[in-house]
Amino acid sequence: MKSIAHLNALRAFEASARHQSFSAAAVELHVTPAAVGQLVRTLEQWLGAPLFHRGASGKARLVPTAAAERALPEIQAGLGKLALGLERLKEGSLSGMLTVAVSPAFAAKWLLPRIERFQLAWPDTDVRLDTNLKPVDFVAQQIDIGVRYGAGSWPGLAAEKLMDEEVYPVCSPELLRRRKSLKRPADLAGETLIHDLSMDGQLGFPTWAMWLEKAGVEGVSTARGMKINNSAAVLQAAIDGHGVALARSVMTHDDLAAGRLVRLFPRMRVPSALAYYVIYRPQARELPRLAAFRDWLFQEAGACRQAAPQA
Repeated sequence: MKSIAHLNALRAFEASARHQSFSAAAVELHVTPAAVGQLVRTLEQWLGAPLFHRGASGKARLVPTAAAERALPEIQAGLGKLALGLERLKEGSLSGMLTVAVSPAFAAKWLLPRIERFQLAWPDTDVRLDTNLKPVDFVAQQIDIGVRYGAGSWPGLAAEKLMDEEVYPVCSPELLRRRKSLKRPADLAGETLIHDLSMDGQLGFPTWAMWLEKAGVEGVSTARGMKINNSAAVLQAAIDGHGVALARSVMTHDDLAAGRLVRLFPRMRVPSALAYYVIYRPQARELPRLAAFRDWLFQEAGACRQAAPQA
């Protein structure tokens, strides 16, 4: 293309095709829907062909043409390389914004209690947290690095294992004092079980049914109890004495160390099938801000393992 203006038109087309909406694309690009529509029309005029099937209403109001669908992956890859190229122009500096994608619970229970140490070590790097459980597009949403819980595979991204973990029941010290009978896994039959539904349906995500089977326990109903779709809220419910939660060791590390929670049946060892991974675009691995944050995450994870509360 001869005009640099067409770069903005390509960005408008890519965002519109991804969202199937000029309005949603406008929100992402911080312009008006009319401006997005005009940019797309300019690109269509230059090409001499339409890029979208435009409907009057409904979900099919803006649908990419077959040709547009075929071209979209290469355009997205090209825009991603342009963004990375701009980052490389700033490689000599650690100053600026670093966008980190994490789950809300991981941010609350592990990252935020430690983030001040990174900020003290790298005062010129401003950290922006994008807290979301849903998959994110690292290019479109300008994500630099993330921490995700899973099996280790995210298409198009490098993944390095940060932390393994165990799964075990926990409750508040006060509840344990009231329940003198909580000495064997079978004693859970008389307790309110707190269920974590934050990744309900994710293959390998720890559940009470899984843990009880590993413990060889029968006769404990997993159909009832308190069900919560946020891992941090699950632990808070246990801290408040509302029942026994199935905890993941990374999430509960600080609460055990502070005495807010007590691990039950510590001789039972049940590793999780999933783990925490640091994820990022492979091409961005050596960018200074990303590399500094990645190295800091592994340093903190190592310190966390050394300071793990003893059962």
